[in-house]
Order: sequence, then structure tokens, then C-alpha cells
Amino acid sequence: METAPLAPRIAPLEPPFEAEIGTLLQKLTPPNAPNILALFRTLAVNPRLTERMGPLGGYLLGRSASVSLRDREIVIDRICALAGAEYEWGVHVAAFAAAAQLTREEIAAIARVPARLESLPERDRLLVRLADEMHETANISDALWRELAATWTPPQLLELILLAGWYRAIAGVCNAARVPLESWQAKFAEYS
Repeated sequence: METAPLAPRIAPLEPPFEAEIGTLLQKLTPPNAPNILALFRTLAVNPRLTERMGPLGGYLLGRSASVSLRDREIVIDRICALAGAEYEWGVHVAAFAAAAQLTREEIAAIARVPARLESLPERDRLLVRLADEMHETANISDALWRELAATWTPPQLLELILLAGWYRAIAGVCNAARVPLESWQAKFAEYS
């Protein structure tokens, strides 16, 4: 039996938006998004903070990032799953899994806590392990670092580390503010 979702602690802003907020939300919203995301409408409660978050978040999700879409989404999905952040996990699965060529089985394996890595390619396993260590210790062991450094360059490793930390922070916002789920996003129960 499913329980009713908890009420948001910080209510997402609702239209009509003040002009400045509307412009900010339009800038943050991807062109193909079905709606202005509840996360962005929640963050817009503090527009100055949200404006400053935009450039880094945009870089990490943008085409100029040095990490592939698939690598990025594995780290994001794993960090959000570990944090129990169904909102951010589900939005990323719905919006990016197909383009990242992640299968349903791979998504389920990445979301499982503890992970069952045997079904994943070795490269994906390394990314899950990176996310696990960053989540658990805010560090990467020497043994894992050697394995990662054999596959990714130092600039890419910095990006992966920052990606893990950024999405841990976003997961915390989603959970603590109780950002309401989107009607179209993936749900943990669909992949358990």
C-alpha cells in the first residue's frame, strides 16, 4: 500500500510569476521539458541563489562538459538513488536514460541499494563505485582512484567528483524541501 506523499516544506512557486522569476525559470527550463520543474520553482523561492547555481548546473548538464552523457547520468542516478531522492532520480531517468542508452535493467541495477553490479559493463561499475565512495566517505580510495585514472583524464575526474557532490546537494534539497514528484517522472517502485 502506497502512502500519500508528504506535503512540501517549501512550496514551489506557482504561476503567474513575477517577471524576473518568470525569466529565471524560463532560462533554467530545458526547451523540451513538459513543464517548469517543481525543483526549479522551489529553488526560485531564493532567486539570487538560484541564479548563481544556474551556470554550474548548466555546465555539468551541458554539451561543453568533458564527461559523456552516459557517464554523467550513471553518477547522477546512483547518487540520487543512494540519497533516496526519488524526485531528482526520476526526472533524470525520464529525461535522459534513453539518450544515455541506459536499459531498464541497467537503471534498476544502478538504483538498487546495495548495488548489484554484475549486470553492468566494467566502465559503468567504476562510476557506481565512485558514486558510492563519494556518498559514503566524501573521498575515493587509492585503489579505486587508480582504476578511474586508467579510464578518465584528470579534468574528467574532477568533473565526475564535482558531479557527485553537486547532485548530493541537489538530492538533499529535494528531500529536505520535499519537492513534489512530477507526474511524468520515473518512480523507484517501477525499477525495484
